Amino acid sequence: MKKYTVLCAGLCMALAMTSCKTNESAYKKAYEKAKQYDTAQQQAAPVVETAPVVAPVEAKPATETQVVDNLDNVSVRQESVSLVSGSGLKAFSVVVGSFGVRANAEGLMQRLKNAGYDAQIVKNDDKNMYRVIASTFSDKAAAAASRDQIRASYPDAWLLYNAR
Repeated sequence: MKKYTVLCAGLCMALAMTSCKTNESAYKKAYEKAKQYDTAQQQAAPVVETAPVVAPVEAKPATETQVVDNLDNVSVRQESVSLVSGSGLKAFSVVVGSFGVRANAEGLMQRLKNAGYDAQIVKNDDKNMYRVIASTFSDKAAAAASRDQIRASYPDAWLLYNAR
């Protein structure tokens, strides 16, 4: 009985293997048909390529230059602060650090002084925060330029307008 079952299973497998055909020929026929269709389409409607028309550029010399400052978009915080350490404040200052502890502010001030800045410390009594100022200016344009330059080392630098 076992031999008969094994023989039948082997015969079924042999029949199954011989009845399987690969679809490679069917894929090849479909590819050839699609290729013929594409070449027929290309022959039916020839494509004519034309160069785009470009207007000539007229060179115009610059007779006027206009410098546009964008100081209206520069954000400035307004706080009432008092000088704790330093030579004195002007209207606009570049703040590079804010601390709740004075010793931390003095450490940053010393690092800035070693780097060549005229660093100062001011205190905002309303918020009980010490602000470390890297530089101070009379006009907003110079302060904004200085802030942009110092942001390479202190990316969170911002402008302070001292409301006296």
